[in-house]
Amino acid sequence: MMEGARPPQLECPMWCVLCQGGQAWLQQVRRWAAEVLWLPTGSLGFRLPQLFDIHQVPRVYQEEGIISGYRHPRSSALDCVLSSFQMTNETVNIWTHFLATWYFLWRFSMLCGSLDFLSESYTWPLLVYMLLICLYPFTSSCAHTFSTMSPESRHICYFFDYGAISLYSLGCAITYGSYVMPDCWVNTWLHEYFVALAVGNTLVCTGLSCYSRLLEMEFPRKSKILRTAAFVYPFIFDNIPLFHRLLLCCGDSFSHNEASSSHCYHLIFAFLTCFLFTSHLPERLAPGHFDFIGHSHQLFHICAVVGTHFQMEALLADMTSRSAWLMVNTAVPSLLGTIGALVLGVLLNLGIIAVFSAALLRVPGRRPASHAVAAQGCPELKE
Repeated sequence: MMEGARPPQLECPMWCVLCQGGQAWLQQVRRWAAEVLWLPTGSLGFRLPQLFDIHQVPRVYQEEGIISGYRHPRSSALDCVLSSFQMTNETVNIWTHFLATWYFLWRFSMLCGSLDFLSESYTWPLLVYMLLICLYPFTSSCAHTFSTMSPESRHICYFFDYGAISLYSLGCAITYGSYVMPDCWVNTWLHEYFVALAVGNTLVCTGLSCYSRLLEMEFPRKSKILRTAAFVYPFIFDNIPLFHRLLLCCGDSFSHNEASSSHCYHLIFAFLTCFLFTSHLPERLAPGHFDFIGHSHQLFHICAVVGTHFQMEALLADMTSRSAWLMVNTAVPSLLGTIGALVLGVLLNLGIIAVFSAALLRVPGRRPASHAVAAQGCPELKE
């Protein structure tokens, strides 16, 4: 066990509620399990994992402006799960996207009751989109939960996180190409190849973002630029039809329909998400004051989820209001261009993740780089 570690000292009612509530829930589960299994009451005892300060963990785990609340860098899977019920600097990151997953699943189940996803091909782009907006927050929540098992597992967890975000961008392209495309662009070459280009974009997004993690220790600024570009590029591409509709307005009757306000809200929250991701505000201005609640990663998680909500509402409005015109003037969405594109995107992204994961574990000089700056007070991590 690391010496010199201390639990966080916070005078925050929210921290008390979350921490005490989480511990009480875990103790209740322990007692229930002991009764069911006819075990002695103390046989399933456990302690919540200890937390550490920034100087006590390796550099690969350190976050700018976050001073305390770090989990053990060699946590077990059980410790990772238990830590989600105590207040660490990752707890809000875990729960914002975990709860968002259930919200989107609930919305998806409501749509399954009102739409015929199996036989109505017009709904297939929406089906792909709904699957992916459930996938990306769940993958993110898992990545934040299990990212402290080892430096290698941390990288691999975020490889999958980036892959899910990349697939989400593909889902956006499929729905935008089907429901959002301006009237004057329908049946043009861009409309015809929009999804195919988006599949290629997922390769760029996942490959570039995974590569950026390998540069993180030696070239942190370059790593941040590459990762930001990897996410911004597919976002801009996906929204080209929307930008044209909202800004240039080529005279069609759907340029400013009831979906426009939701589209605008989505763009605002997307901008806030990017700003928070790149700026590390507010923790850069007051290191240590936003370690547990209010730092930029938590805020950008919330902005991303709220933005996705408005995007979903806008797509549903466009899908409904434009259905009659689109069904007359365009070909119905095909299985190949929707489900087929999703399957291809999943396979290609898994291949990229496998390549980077294998390279991370195989190259001898790459693994110790994660430990390049071992923390003071962690002798077992210096070996």
